[in-house]
Amino acid sequence: MAGAGDRVADVLGPLIHLFEWKHEHDAATGRLTADSPDGSLFVDFDPLHPLGRWLTVAHHEPYWEAMFSRQAPLEAVAAVTQALPQLLGDARHADRIPITDMPLDQIAELHDWSAEDNVLTSPDLYCRLEHTPGEEISWQVEHVCFEGAPLASFTQDTPECLVRNFFSHLTAPMAVERVFADIPLSTRHGRTALITPVRGTAVNPHVHHALAPLDRPRRRR
Repeated sequence: MAGAGDRVADVLGPLIHLFEWKHEHDAATGRLTADSPDGSLFVDFDPLHPLGRWLTVAHHEPYWEAMFSRQAPLEAVAAVTQALPQLLGDARHADRIPITDMPLDQIAELHDWSAEDNVLTSPDLYCRLEHTPGEEISWQVEHVCFEGAPLASFTQDTPECLVRNFFSHLTAPMAVERVFADIPLSTRHGRTALITPVRGTAVNPHVHHALAPLDRPRRRR
């Protein structure tokens, strides 16, 4: 309901600047790709994707894919991408980039989401996470305002910790910061969300910004 936001730097910056992932950037289209040092993980950000899939994370052997639409909150997407190095054994900055071990149903219960037949539904009934074991798409997050365009999809063999990280940020009741123009019209003119000016307030603590070290000079080896 708040829209994706503008924290693309939180999604991709840590992989490139903190974990030295190889990357390529097409300035004309805005497309950016990043590869893990061992070549097993691939991240593709494509703001012009014809189906609205802003970001795809793909892993080889076993093959799995996580896809996020242009409507997915970038705080939740960053919670997935920032956790990727830890999957590969790179524990640098792990103290600042947590991976939740709380089961999905407990996360849902903590935030008053209902559970029925492998479907977790938000209190306002607008958003849901469906788990379909055995299907190609094992987890799918949908919102009624974007029917036919899931916020996120995770195929079989996707590590459940990534789903948990996404879901824990999606369900958290803490407010998120948005430029007013980026808030969807349905939210601006509806009565189901509270929009409060935050000028002069502190930075939103909803997501830990792993980009902070980028403001400091880097040592040359």
